Amino acid sequence: MARIVVGMSGGVDSSVVALILKQQGHDVIGLYMRNWNDASVTLEDECPWIEDSRDAMLVAEHLGIPFQILDLSEVYKTRIVDYMFDEYGKGRTPNPDILCNREIKFSIFLEEALKLGADFVATGHYARKESVWVNGNEEFRLLMGKDPNKDQSYFLCQLNQFQLSKALFPIGEMQKSEVRQLAAQTALSIASKKDSQGLCFIGHVRLPEFLQQKLQAKEGDVIEIDSESPAVKTHWQNVISRTGLTDKNLWHAKFVAIDGQYISRHQGAYYFTRGQRKGLKIGGKTLPLFVLHTDVEKNLIFVGQGEDHFGLYSAGLFIHNEEAHWLRPSVTQKVLGLDIVQGRFRYRQELFFCQLLESQNGYNVLFQEPQKSVSPGQFIALYLEGEIVFSGVISF
Repeated sequence: MARIVVGMSGGVDSSVVALILKQQGHDVIGLYMRNWNDASVTLEDECPWIEDSRDAMLVAEHLGIPFQILDLSEVYKTRIVDYMFDEYGKGRTPNPDILCNREIKFSIFLEEALKLGADFVATGHYARKESVWVNGNEEFRLLMGKDPNKDQSYFLCQLNQFQLSKALFPIGEMQKSEVRQLAAQTALSIASKKDSQGLCFIGHVRLPEFLQQKLQAKEGDVIEIDSESPAVKTHWQNVISRTGLTDKNLWHAKFVAIDGQYISRHQGAYYFTRGQRKGLKIGGKTLPLFVLHTDVEKNLIFVGQGEDHFGLYSAGLFIHNEEAHWLRPSVTQKVLGLDIVQGRFRYRQELFFCQLLESQNGYNVLFQEPQKSVSPGQFIALYLEGEIVFSGVISF
């Protein structure tokens, strides 16, 4: 039997992970990660880590396993929160949960677990891991969870082979309903607790207030782009066509005020992201307004009416070499150019078919069908037959 440290969040998923491993006879230790100390920007009435850590402790006591609270707030601020501020300041849309897994859970947290003599770290992710042998070397495949409604493999798309070798995902083969049923059958106190929302181990934050800690309000213009304008239609038909996709000017629409109309003011272009609907606070339009593009240098926001506006669509994206990641480098040549690769750049987004092509400075991802609200800073994960093979930060 192995010594396994479980990242216990106080929720039902990680609690059932600890339960399963304990029932299997492993030497289980529960660790709660305290990643945040400031409750002023969270939406909960109480600082969430206090309640969650208490729930995790009660489950550990129920299971008869050791339990500790690990304060990682300083490193979390440096690696995750400061990264968020920097990305939003550049007009990009970061995903802190993916960074939390790469930089905290399977980095600092893993290091602390190994100091405790752990053989593995287990989490409550709905994902699966499989060991395969390639040319005499053991490799680890990251696979989608069996529950299609809860698959969380996307959040793990930046893990490397060492991190995967030490990771366990005991509920990856289960349905969420089965997890809750097992928690109830064993009288775990959190059996009916709602799933957590918001940032990894922080909670549901008020994003504008959160960003204003570092990014000061800065008034600018909101420009509406008329999707019925012939010039605009021609422009976006070129942008989302499958011709000339290696031209950066076609990859990333160059918004200009031509055919645009000033309609309002905003408090900072870096508070908004492409595809955003809420938070604009602009009424009087026939259809809802969506953010088409933000220009943080000129502090402009370009918006358009309707969820099918041309400006929301892209034919592909680009990833620089330094922001590209192969989970199993041995599959590189097998994946490049295939037309059966699938991708997503948001959690729970329906997978779409695409191609991955190597270029001089990175990789082009060409969509089989135009995709909506692709934003620089997001992570894209590419799947081949249910396995994540590649991921990267979207550049444009």
